[in-house]
Amino acid sequence: MKFCFLGAGALGTYVGGSLAAAGHEVGFIERPDTAEAIAEHGLSITTAQGTRRVRDVRLFTEPGEALAATPWDVMVFALKSFDTAGALAELAATGARIPTVLSLQNGVDNEPLIAEALGADRVIAGAVATAIAKPGLGEVIEETHRGIGIAVGHPLAQPLVDALNSARLGARSYPQAGPMKWSKLITNLQGNAASAILDMPVRDIYADRRLFTLEIAALRETVAVMAALGFAPVDLPSTPVRGLAFGATRVPRVILQPLLTRFLGDSRGDKMPSFHIDLHGGRGRTEVDYINGAVVRYGERTGVPTPINRVLTQTLDALSAGDQDVESFRHHPEALLSLC
Repeated sequence: MKFCFLGAGALGTYVGGSLAAAGHEVGFIERPDTAEAIAEHGLSITTAQGTRRVRDVRLFTEPGEALAATPWDVMVFALKSFDTAGALAELAATGARIPTVLSLQNGVDNEPLIAEALGADRVIAGAVATAIAKPGLGEVIEETHRGIGIAVGHPLAQPLVDALNSARLGARSYPQAGPMKWSKLITNLQGNAASAILDMPVRDIYADRRLFTLEIAALRETVAVMAALGFAPVDLPSTPVRGLAFGATRVPRVILQPLLTRFLGDSRGDKMPSFHIDLHGGRGRTEVDYINGAVVRYGERTGVPTPINRVLTQTLDALSAGDQDVESFRHHPEALLSLC
């Protein structure tokens, strides 16, 4: 198959590089400096099987150039959610036919936005459960291999699953996009916003009884919104989301807290989540509006109260915008808890 990736970040490098190594035709649309570096050094993908250096990829610096190069089967969105609208506008401005889009992005708003721009028959939902680190430009490390979910219903869905599996990416099909994407959102929620706000590792968030209670409340709100939408959590590849949701709603804290604290400590260690990386790396914006904020928006539509997710969203947005002082929250749980 022929894949064109918007973005060669951690996700794009991992999936696109793996597909190219498996013999698929892969192109990347990137900034000139990034494209030049990849052209010179190639892509490096490290897994439990070793490190592969991938050079057989096509590089483009303009969307029009990429779309004119060949009839791509799939355009892969491996972007932050806040970049989706801009990417769609740039693609539309070329006047060229845009291929079917596979969204591997976090959150639940990207596929509807893409469908609105291109048509519901031109978008495929995906969810990446594998943990990936990006130590440098064009370099990725597969930290924990889990797999990728692909929603069926599109003629290209099964060929996509087959292609991803040919690249040893552990693809699995799902009958519905909604439960799959919301279940991935649940995994993105875990300690993400609180870690960024408080500048604390997720393991320490869950070890604190007060913050653990806050996290479970945010998760319960999310499960309630899902139920109001008619969705039940589903397990993602090697990711027991149903068990997490069940634990949050049914298991007493005295049992659940040590289990989750140990699990997160073993799986994440001191690695900081994405919101923390974006906030403290000076990016000026995080995806909180598309994760916790999505829970709030859909809660408003369905009549489900979501006060904890609202506080987490508003606080992190204020910190990202510079409207709140990061130091006033750093290692200071009381500052966050006082808002809830």
